[in-house]
Amino acid sequence: MTEIAAITSAISAARSPQQARGRQRFERILEAAEEQLIQRGLSDFSIPELASSLNCTRTSIYHFFPTPYAILNELTRRHLITLEEEVEKLSYTIEGKPWQQVIGEVADIVADYYNQHQAARILILGSVASHESHQALHLTISHIGHHVDTLMRAIGVILPSDNPDAKALVVELGTACLRLSYFLHGEITPAYRRECAVAMIAYLERIIQQSE
Repeated sequence: MTEIAAITSAISAARSPQQARGRQRFERILEAAEEQLIQRGLSDFSIPELASSLNCTRTSIYHFFPTPYAILNELTRRHLITLEEEVEKLSYTIEGKPWQQVIGEVADIVADYYNQHQAARILILGSVASHESHQALHLTISHIGHHVDTLMRAIGVILPSDNPDAKALVVELGTACLRLSYFLHGEITPAYRRECAVAMIAYLERIIQQSE
């Protein structure tokens, strides 16, 4: 588990079961919830509809998830963890690559993940489900920024960490490009994927110039 495990303490509404049977029911609820989210959207998401699709009582869902936000937060948390893990894998393949290429690959990894996971686009790029998952998003931006910082340190560039926090800001800039693409097109288009990389590289180039 990566540093993103800290999100667990920020999003604690879901009551994780200890028994195997409970874990199976827990996972089944989340799978059905993600299907409903994709089919109906965030505004029409509801526990009564979810209970109907699962042919179970609302109480059996409330036992694990006391509110709809508890379900959405858990889905958000899982996607954010997986997304960070995908970015982290890149650190094992950077040797010999220009840092600009590596940043472009970061943009590709994130864009591909969003395009492959509609629920992640809805929850993270579309509309943050709750204050807690909003906090989780910013934690993830900070953690992905940590990986960017590690990549830059490999070429001898130390990014400032306060006023501004360059490593978090560069990820925010890239995310803004991806979010706009989702709002306009419902997906991450090749053009906005490129702009994501361009925005991050341009910002980092300025930081590098200032540090020389």
